[in-house]
Amino acid sequence: MDVRDSANPVLASARRWLAQVNARHPWNHNEHFHGWILRNLPARRRAAVDIGCGTGVLAGKLATRFARVTGIDPDAGMAAASSARLAQDPRATIWHCGFEQFAAAAADGTADLITMVAVLHHLDLDDALARIPRLLAPGGRLLVVGLARVNSLPDLAVDLISAAANPVMGLIRHPRRGRPADGPAAGQPVMPVRDPAATLAEITVAARVHLPGAVVRRRLFFRYTLRWDKPLVAAPPPGSGHRNPRPGNRRMMTGQRHGKRTPGPGQVPTARVGFRRPITRRAHQ
Repeated sequence: MDVRDSANPVLASARRWLAQVNARHPWNHNEHFHGWILRNLPARRRAAVDIGCGTGVLAGKLATRFARVTGIDPDAGMAAASSARLAQDPRATIWHCGFEQFAAAAADGTADLITMVAVLHHLDLDDALARIPRLLAPGGRLLVVGLARVNSLPDLAVDLISAAANPVMGLIRHPRRGRPADGPAAGQPVMPVRDPAATLAEITVAARVHLPGAVVRRRLFFRYTLRWDKPLVAAPPPGSGHRNPRPGNRRMMTGQRHGKRTPGPGQVPTARVGFRRPITRRAHQ
C-alpha cells in the first residue's frame, strides 16, 4: 500500500518525476521537524539527551537551550561527525554507543528532555519505550519524530499528499537548483537507513502501554510525532488497587471523629460514634 514502493506504472512514472524534482531542490525531512521539537521544550532545561544524534545538528541546537546535552549514536562515523561539530561546545557530550548501553549506564531520572528523530524504528519498539520513564526526571518530556509502515487508507492519503507537497517544500526551502556539491561531501558518513516495521496503530498501542497519556499524531512528509510528559508524582502500578484514603475516611476507618476515641477493652462508651443526625423530638400540644 506504500506509494513509494508501488509497481503501478503510473505511480512509478510519477515517482521518477518527483525524484528528479526533489534532487534539484533537496531538503532534509528530519531537520524540518527540529522546529517542532524546539517549540515543545519542557520548562526545566538542565539536561537533554538526543538518541541517535547523527551529525549533531539537533544536539547543537539543544546545547544553546540546555545546561548540558548528551548525544548518542551507535554508528562510529556519525558519532565522530557529531563530536567534531560540537568539539568547541563544553555543554555537549557525544557517546558512541547504542541506546540499550546508554540506558543501562545512565542514572535514574536525570534527563529533562529525550529526543528521537528517525530513530525509534531502528530500535525494539516496546523495549525502547519501556526504558524512557526511568531515564526522565519527574516532569521531563519525550519528543519523537518517527517513521511508520503504511498499512491503512489514512496512511496512504497522507503519503499521497506528502508526495505532492514535497517538491513544493523543496522549492521554498531550496529555491536554487541543487548541484552535486550540495549532496554529502566526500568522506562524510552516510546516514543509516532502515524501513519501518511498525504501523502507526501499533506505535500508538505501545505508547499507551508504556507511556500513558502520550500524544501520537500523523504528520505530513512521511513522519509522525509522539510527545509524552512524565508525571511529577509517580502513579501506583496499574491494577494495584491502591488508594490513598482521605483524612475523613481515615477517621471513619479508625472510629474517630472530632477528637473522640473508640473505647478500649473494659471501657464503657460515653457517646455513640457515628454520623447520624440527632433526632429532635417535637413536644405534643
